Amino acid sequence: MRRWNGWGDEGFNLAMPEQGQEFLASRIGDGHPLSDATLDSVCVNVPESRLRPEPGLDALIETGPEERVRHARGQSLADWLAMRSGEFGMFPDGVAYPTNNDEVRTLLRWAAEQNIHLIPYGGGTSVAGHINPVDKGQPVLTVDMGRMNRLQDLDRESQIATFGAGTPGPLVESQLRAHGYTLGHFPQSFELSTIGGWVASRSSGQQSLRYGRIEQLFAGGRVETLQGTLTLPTIPASSAGPDIREMILGSEGRLGLITEVKVRVTPLPKHESFHVVFFPDWESARTASRQLVQNRTQLSMLRLSNAVETETQLALAGHPRLISMLESFLSLRGAGDGKCMMTFGVTGTRNQTRSALKEARNICKSNNGVYTGTRLGDKWAAKRFTMPYLREALWQMGYAVDTLETATDWDNVDHLLNLIETNLQESLADRQEHTHVFTHLSHFYSQGCSIYTTYVFRVGPSYEETLARWQKLKTSTSELIVNNRGTISHQHGVGKDHAPFLPVEKGELGMLAIRSLCDTFDPDAILNPETLLK
Repeated sequence: MRRWNGWGDEGFNLAMPEQGQEFLASRIGDGHPLSDATLDSVCVNVPESRLRPEPGLDALIETGPEERVRHARGQSLADWLAMRSGEFGMFPDGVAYPTNNDEVRTLLRWAAEQNIHLIPYGGGTSVAGHINPVDKGQPVLTVDMGRMNRLQDLDRESQIATFGAGTPGPLVESQLRAHGYTLGHFPQSFELSTIGGWVASRSSGQQSLRYGRIEQLFAGGRVETLQGTLTLPTIPASSAGPDIREMILGSEGRLGLITEVKVRVTPLPKHESFHVVFFPDWESARTASRQLVQNRTQLSMLRLSNAVETETQLALAGHPRLISMLESFLSLRGAGDGKCMMTFGVTGTRNQTRSALKEARNICKSNNGVYTGTRLGDKWAAKRFTMPYLREALWQMGYAVDTLETATDWDNVDHLLNLIETNLQESLADRQEHTHVFTHLSHFYSQGCSIYTTYVFRVGPSYEETLARWQKLKTSTSELIVNNRGTISHQHGVGKDHAPFLPVEKGELGMLAIRSLCDTFDPDAILNPETLLK
């Protein structure tokens, strides 16, 4: 069963090896965990629902306390602290479970007539506050799209598949695999997040080098709005004015509810493998990664860890004897202290992958890379969707972990990365606290790449102090990002948490255009208020 107050299946836990605990304690000190609230203690404090569904709607809407608790928060660290402390602040008044477009339209009509705020809910994986209700005096209805979860059509000739928007990643892939196809969209939230949520938040998958981001995969679909049904035809390309499809991408529930998603699929690859190379320093590693992508080497994924992330990953890997042997081998080959680990994937036909691997190895070798084969790559692939469970393990040890991500041009990567890491390392100095910070580059483009930074800090003596620590880290670093040529989000979206920083990126006129678009589709602002726009 899914955890009510954290990530994923409550029956699965990611154990922290002993040397990993020692590693963190040596960097930031021993942790002292806070006590968790129970589900029962939270449910008894859920207020009576303000919703009074009309006949016919009552069968779609659940108003019980546990349903409302489970749909009240996402997966940001602020959400985590709210769930763990039991101090939610606000709950939706009910949760609707539509099964078709007609029911979605009925819910929209009723919400407009009754002035009910309506929040679309996919997999509940938002780390930016997309699904959190806000108290504006009106009732709030969360619309869980999870029952619209099947493959509706597959056009083999055009390679376009149509899904219900609530289809989660594993169900997308299993239904396609039965027909010999894949979408190839694998965000870290893959196990829980949905295809409609990917479109609404402009998601990026780990193998976007081969398959593209969701904007390249999204071919069209259907959106139910307060002004009527918006149908997006699947035209391969068009110069007929602005692209309405692009307006829906990243709209985050402000324009309507995405109910059907048409995506461009690909036949299952004949071969796929993941490989690891170590470089002696950051400069050679970064240069190699840039050359690989600008050379258009046919990789399916590429990830480059800086020296601290490399050290951290090896420390948390377990198997200390094997890691020691690896370290000795790498040191003999010139990759000792300061080494950086690159993981890359090759996917396609045998000829494609053979050619891509040869080219990648040559470029890495020319930059002093030490190729170590597929063993570490296989381990990455096996654990690629389980790393969010690490938050649970760290929490039980008295540590909080969060991430920040952005993207920028190549000429600004080192400057912005250093600003981010330095600010996170120093922001809690006034509290005599240390923060362990590490970064990797991923989602590479000829122009630049994303920067994905993880930071770990000790929880405070109370939930209030822990939240204050996070707010200082998050806010000050977000301000640095947008004021230094970075996007406020490369893949997590805007939500409510990032909305204050969006005007710096979009500018006054850009924000006016976005606001005007929202006003056109939702003049009374009942759809997901304070998300995307404050």
